[in-house]
Amino acid sequence: MGTLDKGIRIVVAITIALLYYFNAISGTLAYVLMAVAIIFLLTSFINFCPLYSLFRINTCKIKK
Repeated sequence: MGTLDKGIRIVVAITIALLYYFNAISGTLAYVLMAVAIIFLLTSFINFCPLYSLFRINTCKIKK
């Protein structure tokens, strides 16, 4: 997982958390989005996304 991809995931997760904190989202939508935010944070911290492996996507630039 590339640096840009990790950064985008973290920004999206923080945005979702702030929307939930300020009651902009609620109910089932809030729970689903918070689950997505947690998954985004976890995958960005461990540098691995299972869906990327499944679809053979690689956003990490290889240094030579």
